[in-house]
Amino acid sequence: MPLPKEQHKYTVDDILALPDGQRAELIDGQIYDMGTPTKTHQDILGYLFFSVQSHIMNNKGSCQAMLAPFSIFLNNDDRNYVEPDLSVICNPSILDEKGCHGAPDWIIEIVSPSSERMDYVVKTFKYRTAGVREYWVIDKTLQKVTVFDFENDNMFEYDFTQKIPVLIYDGELEIDLSRFI
Repeated sequence: MPLPKEQHKYTVDDILALPDGQRAELIDGQIYDMGTPTKTHQDILGYLFFSVQSHIMNNKGSCQAMLAPFSIFLNNDDRNYVEPDLSVICNPSILDEKGCHGAPDWIIEIVSPSSERMDYVVKTFKYRTAGVREYWVIDKTLQKVTVFDFENDNMFEYDFTQKIPVLIYDGELEIDLSRFI
């Protein structure tokens, strides 16, 4: 089933009605199709999840790391639904079997050529206004990570040779992406 092209305000029900295997996101009532991730995308995502999950477990943390596809009902409404590559949620009261109802503390998106505008512009604005504390955009092609610290109104850029401090953990966790150079 092709995704609708007309300007129409869609809801989460429209996303949930998509055929099995078809993934899309909903931002302010507009549906955005999601492409299939590449092997490199999955390699980076697996490494990130392992690094974050290990940190949480080793420190007996209360946060949970969730891999896509995992439902984020971003504004806890029926007009916004995303499936970030990696989400870290530290408030268990916004989690249930259907997903996360509200803003995760930390979101990571791994950019692809087809998702650049979404990841750098649309989602940056949406995540900021929804209450996400920290947002990373990882660009393998440019070997660059853009870190948005929404709590302190800062933005930082790192390359894959630098260790990147995770702000929600006050720098106790650093991510090293040098293996992907």
